[in-house]
Amino acid sequence: MTYDCLLLKNQLCFPLYAASREILRKYTPLLKELDLTYTQYIVMMVLWEEKKLTVGELGKKLFLDTGTLSPLLKSMEKKMLLRRTRDCVDERIVMVDITEEGEALKEKAVSIPEKMGGCLALSEDEAKTLYSLLYKILK
Repeated sequence: MTYDCLLLKNQLCFPLYAASREILRKYTPLLKELDLTYTQYIVMMVLWEEKKLTVGELGKKLFLDTGTLSPLLKSMEKKMLLRRTRDCVDERIVMVDITEEGEALKEKAVSIPEKMGGCLALSEDEAKTLYSLLYKILK
């Protein structure tokens, strides 16, 4: 019996994991200037686009569960970046909407994608292909 399937070099999961960690490492100094973690940053990106949505909708967009989102949103609410309110009709539903402070942070964040693009050794076509392949895995 061969155990080649257990070699690290033969694992798809490892380069995905290592690349993810490397990209997050490169984001860290850029996000530190905004006083955001990466997870807070992706929440803000959704709020900049959507303005208001439920915690459930936010979790679905970010592939995060409510248990992960709740403390994160609480922390961001303390920073006055967003507001959480209960739905008037169904109090089990928590709405999240962006504040003026959260919206203003967008100006400081607008250069981050370009800076990150410069950190990666990928052509534009390679980046598009990788993006497409990664989302294929997520579906």
